[in-house]
Amino acid sequence: MNVLSQYPRIVSAQEVLRSVSAFDTIVDTRTPPEFAEDHIPGAICLPVLNTEERAEIGTLYKEDAFRAKRRGAALVARNIAEHLVNTLADKPRDWLPLVYCWRGGNRSGAMATIFAKIGWRVALLEGGYRAYRREVIGAIRECVAAVRFVVVCGVTGSGKTRFLSALARQGHQVLDLEALALHKGSLLGFHPDAPQPSQKYFESLLLQALQGYATDRPVYVESESRKIGQVQLPEALILAMRASPCISLALSLEDRVGLLCEEYQHFFESPEALKAQIQKLVPMHGHAVCDTWCALIDQRQWQSFVEALLVQHYDPSYQRSLLKNYPGVAQGRLVQLSGFQPEDYDSVAASFSG
Repeated sequence: MNVLSQYPRIVSAQEVLRSVSAFDTIVDTRTPPEFAEDHIPGAICLPVLNTEERAEIGTLYKEDAFRAKRRGAALVARNIAEHLVNTLADKPRDWLPLVYCWRGGNRSGAMATIFAKIGWRVALLEGGYRAYRREVIGAIRECVAAVRFVVVCGVTGSGKTRFLSALARQGHQVLDLEALALHKGSLLGFHPDAPQPSQKYFESLLLQALQGYATDRPVYVESESRKIGQVQLPEALILAMRASPCISLALSLEDRVGLLCEEYQHFFESPEALKAQIQKLVPMHGHAVCDTWCALIDQRQWQSFVEALLVQHYDPSYQRSLLKNYPGVAQGRLVQLSGFQPEDYDSVAASFSG
């Protein structure tokens, strides 16, 4: 029997989650908007129907199923041909792709069949994206249960992200949730030029990160709240973090102001946008306090503004929530930093083992 007659090979979502690196390329055949909402990390989008074409076929199908299938086949064949001539033109004989669509049906099936006829040992995801998505949350729970977390605490501006980076440079395992969420977790924490991922794609990225950790060494993670910007941490993860041992970073107020002035420079270049964000704090602090902060912005008194925001807003808020959400901080290790430069964090990180 010709070995290629075994292809496309049908693989389950569980198998894909366990061994996604076994494939040379993961091909998502859905439309770009579907892909943008969520996809298997590392996948490329090679739609067999674009958004308009899919809508056209759906409408036609209600009128005449035969005509819809004939029209759909023509569009799918044309689009797959374009991908073969362009994106896939350099793929070698031994290329190993995984192909999927929404339900593992017509779109991915058509592409996988053509790939198999070419001679590529193609795998087709059984149940498509929907099957993959059903497995993600359960897989996150399993990974979280196997990992031993150490939570890094510290008031705003103490450089928790810088400390995580220093630990990573020392070879420690680090889960940077704010990097995955594209948000620093506060009112001013959004990235001006990069939107946050969708909730589903954040969870896909989170699972990918969790699957990469060894279970015999701790994973360091920042003391986040349930939400980072608009994305929410899975329940299993936030509960595990809150039950974990903690360490606390301590940095002088002066250095915290200096650190934040470095990291939030983009806000200082857009004072009106910054003032608009401050107005969101009026219900909490009142007009008089927020007007004072806005006056400091107008005067470009950046250090005074940052210090006032820390002392009057961030520090009280952090202290109220820390012990409630991370009780392990009371018995945790206190880490005193002498400055906020990378070498200061590297020096402290070098004292950590495991």
